Amino acid sequence: MTHAVSNTPVSNTPISTASDAAVTAAPVSAPAFTFADLGLPEAVVAALARNSITVPSPIQEKALPDAIAGKNVLGRAQTGSGKTLAFGLPILQRLSLHTDRPAAKRPRSLVLVPTRELAFQVVESLAPYANAQGLRVMPAVGGTPFNKQVEQLRRGVDVLVATPGRLADHLRQGTCILDAIEITALDEADQMADMGFLPEVRAVLADTPADGQRMLFSATLDREVQSLVRQFLPDHVEHSTQDGKASVRTMDHYVLMVDRGQKDLVLSEIGAREGGRTIMFARTKLGCDGITDRLRALGIAAESLHGGKAQNQRTRVLERFKNGRTPVLVATDVAARGIHVDGIDLVVHVDPPADHKDYLHRAGRTARAGEKGTVVAIVLPNQRRQVLRLTGMAGVKATAVNVSPGSTELNSITGAKKPTGEPLRAESAPRDRNSRPRSGGYQGSNPRSSGGYQGSNPRSSGGYQGSNPRSSGGYQGDRPRTGYQGSNPRSSGGYQGSNPRSEGGYQGDRPRRSDSSAYRGSDSRGSDNRRPASTSRQDEHRSGGFRSRTERRSYDGFDGPARSH
Repeated sequence: MTHAVSNTPVSNTPISTASDAAVTAAPVSAPAFTFADLGLPEAVVAALARNSITVPSPIQEKALPDAIAGKNVLGRAQTGSGKTLAFGLPILQRLSLHTDRPAAKRPRSLVLVPTRELAFQVVESLAPYANAQGLRVMPAVGGTPFNKQVEQLRRGVDVLVATPGRLADHLRQGTCILDAIEITALDEADQMADMGFLPEVRAVLADTPADGQRMLFSATLDREVQSLVRQFLPDHVEHSTQDGKASVRTMDHYVLMVDRGQKDLVLSEIGAREGGRTIMFARTKLGCDGITDRLRALGIAAESLHGGKAQNQRTRVLERFKNGRTPVLVATDVAARGIHVDGIDLVVHVDPPADHKDYLHRAGRTARAGEKGTVVAIVLPNQRRQVLRLTGMAGVKATAVNVSPGSTELNSITGAKKPTGEPLRAESAPRDRNSRPRSGGYQGSNPRSSGGYQGSNPRSSGGYQGSNPRSSGGYQGDRPRTGYQGSNPRSSGGYQGSNPRSEGGYQGDRPRRSDSSAYRGSDSRGSDNRRPASTSRQDEHRSGGFRSRTERRSYDGFDGPARSH
């Protein structure tokens, strides 16, 4: 059993000990080596140095020697502590020993992650060091083209980073085979358990060679994950920098007590702060969108990130957040895993997390790699007991502070300021297609005079008429006729058969009245209800065509069969 002891009023430094009979506890030692001392390839060490990474983090220092030695490793460390390189560097070191390319459809190593964002983060983190050795790292996640992934797998992949669902699709269709896997790593195993992926994870691990090396890293270790460890990591070495508790000394935790009716005002002032990046967490997709819309209505550049967005939308939103164009990101708990953005110095719990694990993963977006960060929970009076219980389970002793819009305490903790109040365009608002007048094409509910595409010159009637305005008829080319009239000239209208008639379109062989009335709907039943035929703008020509029963318009061309009176 492990225990944690709080040492400060804001955040605590837990002391953990491992006493599991099934594992070998690794001794804790002071930093005594660099990456070069671990036997990593020189190209990888040089690439790390170019990224200003020269000294391993605590979890890397403990796990790397055993992982490079080929042992099964169980690592427990908080989000942002460097777990990706703790399992990624041993994978690259082992694969660098190969001199041939991997076979088609048979990757040599596998990294399983719960979310798309985390998969892309792992690929982005490992790519510079893999490229230095000529190794290929590929993501396989949902929301991206399946056939493109199939083609990449055919060309051979060294490191496959996949989500359980998409990998299961490849396995079912035979586009990926796991019998050549030498080393497997599971990242954020606890979230995969929370999301219900353990059956898929078990099936995947069962397809990998039993004598392959396996590593499992997670911020927390619950019963379901422990059962996975007992089944697939029977002989392993455990390394832990904490035991499911907050252990980052540079992270400050606050519970901000607000009165009812003031929560949105407090949020808007926090979102309007200057400098740094802010990430706010809500429980639901609708909650994310609602918070985002309210912030943007007050002039705050905020965007939402959740599973309801398409993958390309999520990628663009995250990219704008990374480059600073969007200083405020509103996300769900699912998106919390895998958001690796430098410079996030404030995390806001808009809605209380479901459990202490979600609290830790939300908080792990800040204070990464030794940076300072602040975590605040916006709490209504009826939520105080729940939030304090969650922070206690997470090993956090947060400071409770009563705040209100414009208060000094709110400003000192978060840097809050009054928003501009100038609304921004709603994130999901479509472009206004009726913002400028158009002459042709579909125009929604805007009335038109007549005709279809007419170019930039208004014309009286008919369809496409070329560049010369004419009085009536369909396409007329350069000949001064109103429509196709066969060999006999006629006054107007379209094709009229072999019988000359005064006007109108095709009228068949049935006689028409001399007044040349075309089809008029239900109104042409008697002389008293008969509507006069509409004329074009030139009085010397009449135009036949369909007359709507609701509008007095002239549509040249087909007149339809006339009704007898």
